Amino acid sequence: MSVLPVNIYLPALTNIADTFAASFALVNLSVAGYAIATALTEISAGVLSDRYGRRPVMLVSVSIFIVASVGCALAPNIGFFLVCRAFQAAIAACFSVAMVVIAETSSGREAVTKIGFAGMGWALAPMFGPTFGGILNELFGWRTIFVVLAILGGAVLVVSMRQLKETSLYSGTSQGNLLTSFRPILGSPRFWAYTLCMACSIGTLYVFLGGTPLVMSGHFDGSSVALGLYMAMVPSGFVLGSYLTGICASRIFRSHVLVYARVLTCGGLLVGLILATLHDIHPLTFFVCCAFIGIGNGLTAPVVTVGVISERANFAGTATGLSAAMSIGGGALISSVAGPSLGTTGSISILLALLLTSASLALLAALVAALVDRSPAGE
Repeated sequence: MSVLPVNIYLPALTNIADTFAASFALVNLSVAGYAIATALTEISAGVLSDRYGRRPVMLVSVSIFIVASVGCALAPNIGFFLVCRAFQAAIAACFSVAMVVIAETSSGREAVTKIGFAGMGWALAPMFGPTFGGILNELFGWRTIFVVLAILGGAVLVVSMRQLKETSLYSGTSQGNLLTSFRPILGSPRFWAYTLCMACSIGTLYVFLGGTPLVMSGHFDGSSVALGLYMAMVPSGFVLGSYLTGICASRIFRSHVLVYARVLTCGGLLVGLILATLHDIHPLTFFVCCAFIGIGNGLTAPVVTVGVISERANFAGTATGLSAAMSIGGGALISSVAGPSLGTTGSISILLALLLTSASLALLAALVAALVDRSPAGE
């Protein structure tokens, strides 16, 4: 539920604009505004969950999401819709809290395994969300999408109230001010190494998402369906990577998994770059090579989560939320820098070179993380 609202309504953007007689650019602010609100939610939810506990933060965030979803469904104008859409981002707190809860109820390697299997479920939301939203929009109208989100949120709230127990041993204790919470985390080399690795990994994905429609526009005769099916290979790779983490993490050191993941991504992209440089590359070959982005990220995300949590148990939520926000922001920055380098026409070789550059930075950060994390206590 923390991932599904991001893109489930995208097929209905045009209909929403028509309903409110608003420009598409104005309605599209619901995407950017949601992203900004998500980053702020990740940070604040992490701090609050350390101070007041995981359970109350989860219940409050889901409750806000339900009210905001109903507000979007009943919105009388575009302004009200955009405000409610921003408040929907409260559900993003569940992502960080869920990962912390898993880590707090499992040992180090067991936590990586469980988060890896959970990542398989999280990856399904962006894969099938737009299709689900498109069907609802076609059959019942765009407002139904937000009614369904509210109903699903209500189900999550009921289950959380019945099943979710408090896992933090430090909730209710004095944590000092906000600066006191951030200082030990931002001063940790381990936190920075893992976070930078995740930021560059996400940056690689963002560059792929932004550049691929441009460089592949002439290969599918204008068929967005064919392009979408090919691009689905990357999130499918994420599911595979998450599964591999689930079955391998209990037997391999955490930092070793991270390095292997980044080497795998760089290797796949390097092969693609060599092939594209030597001769014209078939679209299938290009997407197979890019699927290693998803596989690598699926292996990376659980390891990074446990890595940033492991530094200070009393600031686990703060560290997770801060790392998530910084990773998303860093990934967006990498994408914005790489965009102009691709040019207006685009080249497969240039795109692969940009992808490999970002992936190489992630590998470098993974190697630093492995050096920082060499002690037995860190594993």
